[in-house]
Amino acid sequence: MTTLSEKMSDQSTREVSTRVSQSVFDGSRLRVVLLVDVHDGAQQQFLEAYEQLCNQVAQVPGHVSDQLCQSIENPSQWLITSEWESAPPFLTWVNSEEHVRMVEPLHSCVRDTRSLRFHIVRETGGEPAGAASRRRLQASPRIGDGVIRHALTFTVRPGSEEKVAKILADYASPQARVDETTRLCRTSLFMHGNRVVRAIEVRGDLLAALRHVARQPEVRAVEEAINPYLEQERDLNDQESARVFFTRAALPAVHHVTADEFAEGARQALYYPARPDCGMRLAELLAQQDEAAAESPDSPVLRSTIFQRDDVVVRLVDVRPGAPLPEPGRQAELSALLDGEPVGMDLVTDRRSPDA
Repeated sequence: MTTLSEKMSDQSTREVSTRVSQSVFDGSRLRVVLLVDVHDGAQQQFLEAYEQLCNQVAQVPGHVSDQLCQSIENPSQWLITSEWESAPPFLTWVNSEEHVRMVEPLHSCVRDTRSLRFHIVRETGGEPAGAASRRRLQASPRIGDGVIRHALTFTVRPGSEEKVAKILADYASPQARVDETTRLCRTSLFMHGNRVVRAIEVRGDLLAALRHVARQPEVRAVEEAINPYLEQERDLNDQESARVFFTRAALPAVHHVTADEFAEGARQALYYPARPDCGMRLAELLAQQDEAAAESPDSPVLRSTIFQRDDVVVRLVDVRPGAPLPEPGRQAELSALLDGEPVGMDLVTDRRSPDA
């Protein structure tokens, strides 16, 4: 069976709409940068764990190469860079249970990590600058709005949905200002059945914002209150338990399009249950629909963000006031990828910073 990454490797880099500020679907190569702070004295242990991981990652479809570097100024600081054929195969791997198991040996010797992902836009040297190499570079820079979008998803025990919704709705908003450069802009929380989706928008440093939120007493109290109802158990006082939970809960944004950046709209969310191993392809088809809709003056959608992890696909949309919920889209190709009907999620809370 031909994988999505194999299909993309045979295609030219796709020109995306100028309205698209974020997308993993343009077919260009991906550079991943991981900044690592290793515990003092654990450098050799870290190197051995990396070498074991490196051999495993080399077998992952879509992986091209990687490189490990150590700081010449501080031996506790390391840099891992890797190149991938495109973003989808990397995201499929990094969001998998296989990845959680692979990186576990690293965490006993690592104090902190920071992951950055970049599409390659231009490069010098290396292979001759022929058509085959040019087609794998991002065609043109995307113009963003300065907002980083991210989401978390998890499930609660069946029968506890009403209690959980009340807990998640009734809390004081954390302080929006993180530091001089980072601010929380918006938090939207939805539920469908026993699945919870929390989407956040941040200006500045996403990691700093997530850490800021986790330290706030109001948020900490809410997290502790829902602990008894979670299907995946966690101990927030255990750093490793919390890390694994939030790693599995991460629901990355894979595409964002803006039709009208100034108009205000009503926020809604659609949940698309994908068939096994079809989540990424489903998200890509929805992204194409959103790009087309953004160019239509009659579309009710002002902004749309698609989040995807494994077989969970969520489409978060801002629609024009009074406009109905956009149709989920059930054309034949989408239907073949779905494991059930797309459904509108229930809004639990939607909070905006006054000066966002």
